[in-house]
Amino acid sequence: MSGVFGVVSKGDCSEILLYGTDYHSHLGTEFGGMAILGETFQRQIHNISYSQFKSKFYEDTKCMTGKKGIGVISDSNEQPMYINSKFGPFCIVTSGLIENSDELANKLMQQGHSFSEMSKSGVNVTELIAKIITVGSDIINGIEKVFEAIEGSCSMLLLHKDGIYAARDKRGYTPLIIGSREDAYAVTSETSAFTNIGFKTEKFLEPGEIVLISEDGLVQKKQGESINQVCTFLWIYAGFPASDYEGINTEVVRERCGKSLARRDKDIEVDVVAGIPDSGLAHAIGYAMESGKPYRRPLVKYTPGYGRSYTPPLQEKRDLIATMKLIPIKEIIDGNRIVICEDSIVRGTQLKNFTINKLKQCGAKEIHVRSACPPLLYPCKFCLSTRTIHELVARKAIRSIEGQDIADVSEYIDPTTEKHKKMVEWITEDIKATTIRYQTLEDMLDAVGLPEDKVCTYCWTGKCPSKNTCTTAPKQQKTTVK
Repeated sequence: MSGVFGVVSKGDCSEILLYGTDYHSHLGTEFGGMAILGETFQRQIHNISYSQFKSKFYEDTKCMTGKKGIGVISDSNEQPMYINSKFGPFCIVTSGLIENSDELANKLMQQGHSFSEMSKSGVNVTELIAKIITVGSDIINGIEKVFEAIEGSCSMLLLHKDGIYAARDKRGYTPLIIGSREDAYAVTSETSAFTNIGFKTEKFLEPGEIVLISEDGLVQKKQGESINQVCTFLWIYAGFPASDYEGINTEVVRERCGKSLARRDKDIEVDVVAGIPDSGLAHAIGYAMESGKPYRRPLVKYTPGYGRSYTPPLQEKRDLIATMKLIPIKEIIDGNRIVICEDSIVRGTQLKNFTINKLKQCGAKEIHVRSACPPLLYPCKFCLSTRTIHELVARKAIRSIEGQDIADVSEYIDPTTEKHKKMVEWITEDIKATTIRYQTLEDMLDAVGLPEDKVCTYCWTGKCPSKNTCTTAPKQQKTTVK
């Protein structure tokens, strides 16, 4: 998942763009980029895998001037891309995941197009999107062609002499929100980017909606779709606590998740309720509020500089961050029965090796793990929330129980079945926790406050609300999501 930000201002926009984009640092770990249009296009891209966005770009903003600009924190591709097209030059940033990117790139190359930028997995997806747009009769038609061609999701900001074209992906998996203040309009993936730079939320773009933001204001260029499949994982894990999606606050949803976990937890006695920093903290606060047990911090995170251990593409880097960022406090841990609230259990390796192991070494008497979402059983097709089917710990459990990979895992999805119980028992033993319990799908959706047909739950159920997107699980031999 990536985060994007754009601004059109009456005066110079460089400082607004710097800080607005920086407020998306929790969404990507690989590259950061900014483009500003003044007399000419000015563009900078930096690797931010071992440094913070604003430290890389602060000096750049002193040399970049103009009234409109776009920025991105990217999980995989170098952005923004600059294209000189029949519509005139433009820069573009994107957020999402294109499953059929290789197929689309090959088709364009057969038509005579070429690609100058490459990523680790092939063509640079943002350049691919830009090339598809240039095939259209105009910019709006080009964006519509993107929506028609891709499998997956893509929201984008396109910086042009006309202004900033903002387009939310056709099914609404990734959000875009418009804000304003007296001297500027802005568009963001995260409403939390608005608060400290003085913007007020004006509009949540509808799925498939396209708007043009210019010095003259906001103009809708294409109406949105009725189908909305916004990613539920935004509220559970990926989103920032202060952000709202579809008008629903993330921190409040996480507290509600914690409360529902506590309501189903009447048969254990614990001394301490804790969350794994950062995204597990609000789930734990909700659990403590409902259970009446004290909320404490047996594990603390050392500075924001280490970032998230889940988002980097390489396992070695994920393990390093997980090892270094959490410091245990023995005086709080020793001899206590602890409930640890986590946003999710994906691979299970970090929870086992770098969380539970640290708690045990400091003398924890019992460790009860509570996941704020159901077991993850499918790799994400839309936002890079999960990567491969074979690394998911729930799939490892099923493989061990069945003796092989199986196509139909419906009995494991249903929390009332004996097979689901056996899966959870296997994971509990593998992770070496005292107990593990998962949030039910119903409780998670109740916490979000949207009906199931208005959110994406694919990574838990293998199904999507719309028959126009995905309806079947990935084939077992498919080991990666490109």
